[in-house]
Amino acid sequence: MKKVLGSLLGLALALPFSVLAAEPVATAAATTTAAPAVSSGVAGQLTQLVFGLLLVLGLIFFLAWLLRRVQQAGPAGKGQVIELIGSRALGPRDRLMLVQVGNEQILLGLSPGTITALHVLKEPVQVPSGAEKATPEFAQRLLEMLGKDQKDKK
Repeated sequence: MKKVLGSLLGLALALPFSVLAAEPVATAAATTTAAPAVSSGVAGQLTQLVFGLLLVLGLIFFLAWLLRRVQQAGPAGKGQVIELIGSRALGPRDRLMLVQVGNEQILLGLSPGTITALHVLKEPVQVPSGAEKATPEFAQRLLEMLGKDQKDKK
């Protein structure tokens, strides 16, 4: 009797494990038939994601282009009343700026969070038109320095 109870108990304990063992086989059989549908669904979702991303990027570039066009349609540079004559850095965050407003020139002090009018010039400062050409660009100066260094070594 003990043998019969032991075998029934063993069978009762083994039955749930055999069902669990058979379940992956059934699941694997079900997934092989459903696998093409899942992969096409993933491909469809991926295609939709790519087209959505391209649409958003295109919209961003279009709005940036439109913004530039609208800003150019604003007041022309020749009609500006305020013009920057010159600027000088005093420190990492402080500057002096010479601004012309109409016929007056104003020396401004700029520091973080504040702009202070330091002086209104009685006679406007004349800036020569070739002043910008007098200072060479960085690349030209670098080439000159490299050329001088190479001449010194020869």
